[in-house]
Amino acid sequence: MLKSFADIFQVPELKKKVLITIGILTAYRLGAVVPLPGINGEAMRLLFETQRNTLLGFLDIFSGGALGRFSIFSMGIMPYINSSIIMSLLQGAHVFPYLDHLQKEGELGRKKLNQITRYLTMVLGVIQSFGLVYSLARLPTPGGVPIVDNLTVGFYALSVLTLMTGTMLVMWMGEQITEFGVGNGISLIIFTGIVVGLPRGIQDLFRLLRIEEISIFGALFLLTVVLGFTAFTVLVETGQRKIMVQYAKRVVGRRVMGGTSTFLPIKVDTSGVIAVIFAVSILSVPVTIAQFFPESPLAVQFMSLWNRGGWLYEVIYASLIIFFCYFYNSIQFNPIDLAENMKKWGGFIPGIRPGEATAQYIQKILERITLWGALFIVMIAILPDILRKQLNAPFFFGGTSLLIAVGVALDTVGQIESHLIMRHYEGFMKKSRIKGRWFNVK
Repeated sequence: MLKSFADIFQVPELKKKVLITIGILTAYRLGAVVPLPGINGEAMRLLFETQRNTLLGFLDIFSGGALGRFSIFSMGIMPYINSSIIMSLLQGAHVFPYLDHLQKEGELGRKKLNQITRYLTMVLGVIQSFGLVYSLARLPTPGGVPIVDNLTVGFYALSVLTLMTGTMLVMWMGEQITEFGVGNGISLIIFTGIVVGLPRGIQDLFRLLRIEEISIFGALFLLTVVLGFTAFTVLVETGQRKIMVQYAKRVVGRRVMGGTSTFLPIKVDTSGVIAVIFAVSILSVPVTIAQFFPESPLAVQFMSLWNRGGWLYEVIYASLIIFFCYFYNSIQFNPIDLAENMKKWGGFIPGIRPGEATAQYIQKILERITLWGALFIVMIAILPDILRKQLNAPFFFGGTSLLIAVGVALDTVGQIESHLIMRHYEGFMKKSRIKGRWFNVK
């Protein structure tokens, strides 16, 4: 495997992509530790020590600790994700004919849609950054030490401008990675923020062992659970349902073409980390609204219910994951188009009539496999939260973080391996490849 990693730097194009990706992610991590001016860092640290198992602490993990430091990248990529969700829902619901027209214009329409998404990101960035500054500046901290010593109009203006600019910069970084680097830039930025917290989690586990709050057998049990969850996640994330497709023989001139068999692969978890990221982003919206009214009894009561491990939070979280799994698949797969294309090129599913019957068959399989994939994601996402709350288990690597980390890692390693194999190099493992597993779900 070490030789395979060394082979990356033997391919000039791949070497350039990897170095660009590492350079941009390094710049992102440097920006994540630069605090806003006028912030009491010690007060922020004490505040987030008490908020670690709340939604606020969860969002801090997504930002790679930037929120806990109140850095220039505290907003992270959330406003961009929220704007992408809004645009996707509007396009899927066919609310505005103008958006439907842009979807049909190919590359030019895609660029215009991306531009609209960026403008919407700026608007959401201003709203969310103001809510963040307004609420965090007034949150009570242990010892009563104020987070901001001098709350003025100038401080609000500078902070909102800085946070919004930081969000746009992070969005640009993600787009550069996607275009010139390896992997999906936005996912890699979130992945980086999650992974940098792993050493701290391991340190916390050793601290609990040292003060004898957890036994050695308890620590081994937790590590076994984490490894088991990781292995199961990899198994399902690479799982596929292969639909056999047969192509009839055709005579073109003097050549006989077709007569081959292939398959249509449908992943068990087609949405990957998208559904989880979208669900977390939506869950952060009520928190943003409640931040504008930190002293309101209704907002305080809402925030007490809107916590990880609480029944309201977990039910809504699970529902959002299932919804976005189906929503993403409805955008990615069009059974009618697939059936028409297969019929056009002489392809058919054995035992199924071409045309409408094939489309119904594909739709039926897609709905069933999406349900199992969505239920799997829900289980991985909320089970650690429930165990942590009910059993007081110190899980340092939550289900949502695990899903994102494994999904992004598999996707990125798969892309690197494809580049190596294309240049006649071996993959990361000599006897196998990063590919899908076959699940025969009928």
